[in-house]
Amino acid sequence: MAVPTDLRYSETHEWVKVDGNIATIGITDHAQDELGDVALVTLPKPGDALVFDDSFGEIESIKAVSDLYSPVSGSVIEVNDELVDAPELVNNDPYGKGWLIKVELSNLAELDNLLNATKYDAFLEDL
Repeated sequence: MAVPTDLRYSETHEWVKVDGNIATIGITDHAQDELGDVALVTLPKPGDALVFDDSFGEIESIKAVSDLYSPVSGSVIEVNDELVDAPELVNNDPYGKGWLIKVELSNLAELDNLLNATKYDAFLEDL
C-alpha cells in the first residue's frame, strides 16, 4: 500500500491527519503488516491528556503486544469505538476505518517533529 501523502508520520509508525487543531491518529500500513492480525486495541478515554512520544495504549496481535506512542500532545476528544468489536479494521483499512483516536492539539509546533510521506518512505527503506 502506498504511503498517503496528506498525512504526517512518526518513527514509531503512527500517522496523523490534521484538520485545524484536531488530529486523527492511527497506525501505518507497515505497522499493521508487521503486527499481523490485530486482536485487541486498548485506547485512552475521551478527556485523557496525551503527551508527545508517551505511550497512550496498546495494540495486540497474534504475534505481539505493542505500545502505541502519541505523535502529538493534546486531549483525546474521540475514540474509534468500532475497534472494540472489529479490531481487524486496523488491518483492513489502516488509513480509514481503522483510525484509533482524535485529539485536540495543544502544541501545533510538535507536528514539525513528524515525517512527511517522502521521508517516511525513506525511513522504511532504511529498516
